[in-house]
Amino acid sequence: MARFDGKVVLISGGARGQGAAEARMLVAEGGKVVIGDVLEEEGRALAAELGPSSALFLRQDVTEEADWNRAVAAAVETFGGLHGLVNNAGIYIPKTLMETDAALFERHMRVNQLGCFLGMKAVVPAMERAGGGSIVNISSVAGLRGSPGAIAYSATKWALRGMTKAAAVDLAPRGIRVNSVHPGPIDTDMLKVRTPEQNRARVELVPMKRMGTAEEVAKLVLFLLSDDSAYITGAEVAIDGGATL
Repeated sequence: MARFDGKVVLISGGARGQGAAEARMLVAEGGKVVIGDVLEEEGRALAAELGPSSALFLRQDVTEEADWNRAVAAAVETFGGLHGLVNNAGIYIPKTLMETDAALFERHMRVNQLGCFLGMKAVVPAMERAGGGSIVNISSVAGLRGSPGAIAYSATKWALRGMTKAAAVDLAPRGIRVNSVHPGPIDTDMLKVRTPEQNRARVELVPMKRMGTAEEVAKLVLFLLSDDSAYITGAEVAIDGGATL
């Protein structure tokens, strides 16, 4: 029996990169996915690839509570319940302290932090009805140590780390586990905001001397979503090639 037979997982920011890798692996393991994203063309293509019996795409702005409620309702109506959430949606626009204005800082907070808060809150009733569940919040190594030139992004990823632990305590009596994943440099479109030279310099600081892949992160996320991690909650797991050692 596959690990996710009968399990339904909502993935925000699921149209490409890590989110898409997670969706593909979940379906391969027998699960069903609701893919939320503002990238409609890519999201619809991914859902079509995975098939209507296994995947549903919804346009979702994670900063809007109504979009979260609609995504949860769609999961229940289409697939019969909700057992997992991956708070994967995020933005990364690296600027130093002095380059960052209030608008950019607030934009990061709304997507990376408020979006996660709204998602965790929205899924709880459906997960309780399903008998419990698992939430995985995608933070970053920037939420474990100081990260140069990315103050707004770092602020939200540190916040996400703390929110995960607080939610884990709050939701344990409801049978819901909450953990955070902290990727280092991962070979996805998110890093295209930096030049190839900047990314090569970043990799040189990683003991394993390479970027990670979306599939490697997805394998960790699936473990934390699955019953294989049934006694793990409030954990922060780095997947960074040793970058935070």
